[in-house]
Amino acid sequence: MKQSQFESRYQSRWQQFAEQLEVLEGAKKSQKDKKQAVKADEGFISAYRALCQQLALSTERGYSRHLIDQLQQLALRGHQQLYRHKSTLGVQLLRFVLVGFPQRVRQEWRFVLAACLLLFGSMLGMGILTYLFPSLLELLASPEQIAQFEQMYNPADPRFGKVGTREAATNWGMFAHYIENNIGIAFQTFASGVLFCIGSLFYLLFNGIYIGAIAGYLTQIGSGAPFWSFVAAHSSFELTAIAISGAAGLRLGMALLAPGRLLRGEALRLAGRSAVGLIGGATLFLLLAAFIEAYWSPTILPWLWVKYLFGIFLWLLMLAYLCLAGRGMETADAFD
Repeated sequence: MKQSQFESRYQSRWQQFAEQLEVLEGAKKSQKDKKQAVKADEGFISAYRALCQQLALSTERGYSRHLIDQLQQLALRGHQQLYRHKSTLGVQLLRFVLVGFPQRVRQEWRFVLAACLLLFGSMLGMGILTYLFPSLLELLASPEQIAQFEQMYNPADPRFGKVGTREAATNWGMFAHYIENNIGIAFQTFASGVLFCIGSLFYLLFNGIYIGAIAGYLTQIGSGAPFWSFVAAHSSFELTAIAISGAAGLRLGMALLAPGRLLRGEALRLAGRSAVGLIGGATLFLLLAAFIEAYWSPTILPWLWVKYLFGIFLWLLMLAYLCLAGRGMETADAFD
């Protein structure tokens, strides 16, 4: 590309970035200037990143020294503002958690709904089938695994029905294990969606069938109380995170299957912005689920209704958060 074409394409963006810098560098304490600074903050990091890429291109292509110096000055000023922005990254992350993520889930509700139907629908269906025909679990798990499930949730265990907790070191080790396992499943479900949705569809159905089969089998053999009291609390965030990860994968896959008037690469890039926001929030859900699963779920209480009530409370809290948080507020997505 000739330098004249390069300048013509990006000159307006450089001017807009320079105006952003002027506002951020010279914002005063008045209410009007504060509003201008907040507006200038929006999209600053992405604009700075794009400017750095354009500077690298102009240097690589040997454009004039005048143009390179101009871009270097803008990049230097942007770098100085970036250090100031670092103090607000925590605020941006908090805004994403409280506003951006639930907004993104609602924006992509079609994919989220499809993923939930696949995961929870297959889970419910397989749970009922395995409850009626317990031998179905043998198609999914080895005899050793089935024996392990029976031992883990054995109602005859002398500890069941008594107050007790695990040692702190054990809880910490299990917390790390749950993070590794759950995030691995979520990213597997998400990333495989780029295979024209096939991977995400497979993992959503597989996880739903597998979890449902275990739940149905344990309930049928009389181990329902230990099992359901264990999963009641953390399942809200863990299962929803897997469904949202699947929705992010389906979003990527559909960009390739039905790009509309866009080239597939451009459609995938745009879909990736939304998908990364979904998977970012799902990761936070999985961290919370791992903490609950490690420190609360294994707690043994003689009053199972306490664990059931707490589990119901977390399900309602999670649903209220996704449906209501951030309504009527400006979009706040740290992943854009």
